[in-house]
Amino acid sequence: MSTEVDEAGRRRTAVAEYRKKLLQHKELESRVRAVRESLRGSKKEFAKTEDDLKSLQSVGQIIGEVLRPLDNERMIVKASSGPRYVVGCRNKVDKEKLTAGTRVVLDMTTLTIMRALPREVDPVVYNMLHEDPGNVSYSAVGGLGDQIRELRESIELPLMNPELFLRVGIKPPKGVLLYGPPGTGKTLLARAIASNIDANFLKVVSSAIIDKYIGESARLIREMFGYARDHQPCIIFMDEIDAIGGRRFSEGTSADREIQRTLMELLNQLDGFDQLGKVKMIMATNRPDVLDPALLRPGRLDRKIEIPLPNEQSRMEILKIHAAGIAKHGEIDYEAVVKLAEVRKPILCGCNLKWGVSCMQSNLRLFLSFSGFQWC
Repeated sequence: MSTEVDEAGRRRTAVAEYRKKLLQHKELESRVRAVRESLRGSKKEFAKTEDDLKSLQSVGQIIGEVLRPLDNERMIVKASSGPRYVVGCRNKVDKEKLTAGTRVVLDMTTLTIMRALPREVDPVVYNMLHEDPGNVSYSAVGGLGDQIRELRESIELPLMNPELFLRVGIKPPKGVLLYGPPGTGKTLLARAIASNIDANFLKVVSSAIIDKYIGESARLIREMFGYARDHQPCIIFMDEIDAIGGRRFSEGTSADREIQRTLMELLNQLDGFDQLGKVKMIMATNRPDVLDPALLRPGRLDRKIEIPLPNEQSRMEILKIHAAGIAKHGEIDYEAVVKLAEVRKPILCGCNLKWGVSCMQSNLRLFLSFSGFQWC
């Protein structure tokens, strides 16, 4: 009996000792984790301090441009001041990226290539990229079902599934021209495409490209397409293309000749990128009759999509979209509003309908909104 009691006592003692050791082990593990976290933070602080010291002690560097690689170790570069040098390259720099035209940083003393720089971008082109297309779904575009389908087939499908065109052997269009009366939804369609696919979006107002200095407008076009090629997939949307894409003529002022030079640069860039590449062009205008035939020929703007004035069914869809967020008392007879809008059918577009709905949002009576449709 005493033997069993002693055995049970030893077991309890062993279990208590085990628990004590386990607690000590967990405590030591937590201390080790804390020390490791502290060491990691100290390493970050050390690296930051070292970089700060280097930045304080280092001298400025020179910006240059690679003209031609001689071999794996030496390059011909042109410094920003003008002279050309045969220089070496730092081991950490990826030499495969040092192609002709690449901007690089050169050491002040040895002129060694220290790092590669991104392409120089004009601030105007950079601001184009930051144009927010907004969150526009296809369901928010009323009455343009066929046009949405054609635009998605021409722009979205080649960007998302280019292998389909390779399999069938069909060349997708490089660009699309949206034309129609003002206020019919051309810009809205481009915003819907940009917000529904994962691609960069460059919104260009064509009249803003024109510069009074000779060659500046063409340079902006080159930088715009160069930036798009470096940041594929990319959609370039040029609104009011008739500002630079009008018919060319022999007579004119110096400003007209600058616009013609800009158009020729645009045509050259359109011929320069691959149809199966991930850069697509969308142009919009309400004056397709004044565009230059060279811009409209196949191989540049292959697809022309007309955005017409809305018919009766389209008007009803547009009205329902704009009236969806309004607090309504009872049911609205959309058919009556559409029939009332038939009075001014030749000029009534989606913007007019949106303005009519805004009359309801401004706490006016309903008959005033009906009158608003007549005023449009």
